[in-house]
Amino acid sequence: MLPIPAEELNGSGTLGPYWTFYRAVVAEQLTRWLPDEPSVILDLSGGRGRWSGQAARAGHRVIELVDFRRTASLSSSLAAPLTADPQARLRDAGRVRHVRADDLTFLPDESVDAVVAEERAMSIELMAESAMDDVARVLRPGGRALVCVDSLVLGMAILAEQEQWQHLRQTGEVMLVPWPDGSITRCFSSGQLRELLTGAGLEVEWVRPRTVLSPSTVDHVLGSDARALAWLVRTELDAHPDDDDTVGIHLVASARKV
Repeated sequence: MLPIPAEELNGSGTLGPYWTFYRAVVAEQLTRWLPDEPSVILDLSGGRGRWSGQAARAGHRVIELVDFRRTASLSSSLAAPLTADPQARLRDAGRVRHVRADDLTFLPDESVDAVVAEERAMSIELMAESAMDDVARVLRPGGRALVCVDSLVLGMAILAEQEQWQHLRQTGEVMLVPWPDGSITRCFSSGQLRELLTGAGLEVEWVRPRTVLSPSTVDHVLGSDARALAWLVRTELDAHPDDDDTVGIHLVASARKV
């Protein structure tokens, strides 16, 4: 049985209160994670999220890739102008600059202060190791990456719903899970997510489930008092279930380039 019903995973079902809570958790986590000083942020969330705008409102300059999938046949039309004088153009860009590209070759080495890969970006990007190598390359020393991926809990639940029982024991290997819409997601254990980051030469700061509170708990609390949202978010983020990949549909990690 799915931890969240399949129709709910894109927010199209009835768990509106839970997804309100989930987005509030992501927003508050990003607020706590973003650099204190104005910085250049690379957003690899594929244009599917609202996180570039949040970073820009916090005073940062943001380069947002509209689609970050190496398998997509996308042009890098907006990337070319950056190559003449990349550093100056990054400094002079607007708060959010949208770039349509299928890799990070348009960015020079050590050119950004932080990378945000929300919206399951590294699970949708099946060649995640190569993508993470690129992330490490463009990060400045001391720069950080925030990465969200689908968890093994989610992957096994989807396989169980599809009655693909033969695959449920293969948790030590890369787990690629077909979705009903024909897309493929790569699911990670906390150990595999750590390996992805350390394999790119990054130092892992922490790995944790995105949320540990269940949809039923969130729905019950918010149904009793809608003002409890801020309290629920604080409760979630003040918990420390590091490396606990037995709960939650997504894992999130923070890593630093030393």
